[in-house]
Amino acid sequence: MTGTKLPLGLVELDRLEILVIVDNETDTLSSVDEGIPQIPEMIHRTALIPPTRIFDGRECKVILDQLCCACHGYSVLISGQVGERIHTALFDVGPYPDIWMDNARRLNVDLSIIETIFLSHWHRDHSGGFPEVIEAVSKARKVKGLAPPTVNLHPKRPDQRGILLPTGIIVMLDAEPTLEDMKQAGGEIVTYDTPHSICGGFFFGSGEIERKTKYETGLDGHHSFYGDEGVLDPLIMDERYIGAVVKGRGISVFSSCSHAGIVNVCLDAQTNFPEVPIDMVAGGYHLSGKKMETKINETVADLKEIINPRLIAPGHCTGWRGKARLMDAFSPGRFAPSVVGTKYQLEKSPH
Repeated sequence: MTGTKLPLGLVELDRLEILVIVDNETDTLSSVDEGIPQIPEMIHRTALIPPTRIFDGRECKVILDQLCCACHGYSVLISGQVGERIHTALFDVGPYPDIWMDNARRLNVDLSIIETIFLSHWHRDHSGGFPEVIEAVSKARKVKGLAPPTVNLHPKRPDQRGILLPTGIIVMLDAEPTLEDMKQAGGEIVTYDTPHSICGGFFFGSGEIERKTKYETGLDGHHSFYGDEGVLDPLIMDERYIGAVVKGRGISVFSSCSHAGIVNVCLDAQTNFPEVPIDMVAGGYHLSGKKMETKINETVADLKEIINPRLIAPGHCTGWRGKARLMDAFSPGRFAPSVVGTKYQLEKSPH
């Protein structure tokens, strides 16, 4: 597929590195299948930590106090490289600014390299780190004489969201951060509800995701509030994904929660990149919760038979039942679950 013409002036990358800063789980001990380009947190962190003693000629390093903390949310750092050029975007910021900042510190993230902060959708487990993360990135870039980070948002912003439970209670998420707070934190706000390029064409930002499958019907009971007005909003049409194409591999798709349905997300990527195979599908597949779990079998079957990705990296809201079925379908060799602190390195194919 090298040399394939891509939409919106996008470029094929020589290398794509993904670092998970926030996710629901921590797991640095499980083995990685041969050939999967995933590096557990303990492995890549140990290489950067100085030894505390030498025993029998071997370095001894303290690592457990340097591991990241898991929480209900998602945030990944995505860096693309073409030749000597490198561009970096941050996809979501998770629910808590202190968790994001502490994990970024433990992972030795240079905040000044973050050019764009892309919000997948307005839910506090993805947006709650605003505006503090914006402020930290903006300050780090200012120190190095760099432009403020672009904060890429969907234009339709609810004030708050919640989910109606069978008990009749609507469980509310915290109020969404305001655009004014983000601006005051130093972010340059841009809004998109259509496909667009990010970071000079290194990454693809989707528009609203078309709903094609019959079974991916959104989040039952979900409500959005705009001032005093509340509306039933199961489809959550402001959700977007990021894509990145590595030469000889295909397009990696980053879908934070997949309220559109992870199959619909991948079908949308195939529509936008018709000649490009799906490489990695990373993020939350939203297969947890009693109603969502009824969609697991159809989702797994369509992912395997219609989408056929090279690699899947489910995390966040996928849930253990969904992960178990996905592991059965894609292991060995194609299942690399997302956990906090893990790193993926995708290199261009020589062919």
